[in-house]
Amino acid sequence: MNAATLSARLGAGRWRERLARLVGRGKDADAGAAVPVRDWINVGTGAPPRLMAFDQALVWVVVGLLALGLVMVYSASVALPDSPKFARYAHTHFLTRHAMQIGLAVLAALLVVQVPVATWEKAAPWLFVTALVLLVLVLLPFIGKVVNNSRRWIPLGILNFQPSELAKVAMCLYAASYMTRKMEVKEDFLRAVWPMAVALGFTGFLLLREPDMGAFMVIALISMGVLFLGGVNGRMFLLSGAMLVASFVLVIASSPEKRSRIFAYLEPWHPEYALGKAYQLTHSLIAFGRGEIFGQGLGGSVEKLNWLPEAHTDFLLAVIGEELGFVGVACVIVAFFWLTRRIFHIGRQSIALDRIFAGLYAQGVGIWFGGQAFVNMGVNLGVLPTKGLTLPLMSYGGSAIVMNLVALAIVLRIDLENRQLMRGGRA
Repeated sequence: MNAATLSARLGAGRWRERLARLVGRGKDADAGAAVPVRDWINVGTGAPPRLMAFDQALVWVVVGLLALGLVMVYSASVALPDSPKFARYAHTHFLTRHAMQIGLAVLAALLVVQVPVATWEKAAPWLFVTALVLLVLVLLPFIGKVVNNSRRWIPLGILNFQPSELAKVAMCLYAASYMTRKMEVKEDFLRAVWPMAVALGFTGFLLLREPDMGAFMVIALISMGVLFLGGVNGRMFLLSGAMLVASFVLVIASSPEKRSRIFAYLEPWHPEYALGKAYQLTHSLIAFGRGEIFGQGLGGSVEKLNWLPEAHTDFLLAVIGEELGFVGVACVIVAFFWLTRRIFHIGRQSIALDRIFAGLYAQGVGIWFGGQAFVNMGVNLGVLPTKGLTLPLMSYGGSAIVMNLVALAIVLRIDLENRQLMRGGRA
């Protein structure tokens, strides 16, 4: 017998022994208690951990969106001082303020990422109550600031704080904490769904008093999404969703202004709407049409020259479309798609590690960013009715940028703790 044949037989013998041991284990497992489902979920790729123990790709995508947003905010706002409304502002006013707000947001994110996820879980109900208190305070005439017939801001000197942005983070935390605590009774409507519906209804009432229907839509999407992902009974979820849709229809039907927005969206080029409720939409569509494939070049937008209202906030994507063309808009869409998918992956990984609160929170943030970006893009492109929602991480707005980075910092902390657990450490 030669050496090769002997080696082959020995190798086959070893594999038979391993197979016998595995079969024996399978019989023992069948005889014992059922194996929990999460024990067989693959939570990693099998690759060794990187030296830098955080998701560098996620961070760089966020940095890229912030940088592009800063450039485009400057481009979209540089002509605003030419109008009487902003005549006292310098041409770099919005650039300077936006850069300061990004710096403040980065500082807040660096502080937040140091806080363990367990601390956020304990603080979630109190943060939600704090957000509700601020939503009440902003409605008071001597506290809240009115801009464009809406009382949504509390002046804080360096920025105008918008409580609805804090409410989005607070709802992500509270909904995740709520579902974690109600996991045993999630099939019971009165004990699982009804209390959350009351909390959402009170939040919606305060937001509609400002009014800020866009923020209410996002918060409702977050809460319903977390309930669904938390495993609430399907029939109860559909019933709750139907009631929520009915409430939105009732709000629109009872408001002549909101009804006219819907009609303007359906026929934006009609003479009755083109110079009225559809004015922003028509000029946004003109901007996309001028952009074509590669755009007019950075700074080459005509619509930003006081034709397109709110070009640096709600309609920033239209300026991107006009200056950077289809290629620029496609890059932004792909970046948000990747970001949302990555956040959901971190959430699934947490749930696989039996960290339910962390997983549901991360998925709630994914719903928030993906949903708000989708609505903003749909409004800019004329696919959805006009609604005052900014593009996350990119549009001008101090409190929005700060809360966006705070929410992502908690997601990054979740990822850090997941990696620590997978290396055999403690979270």
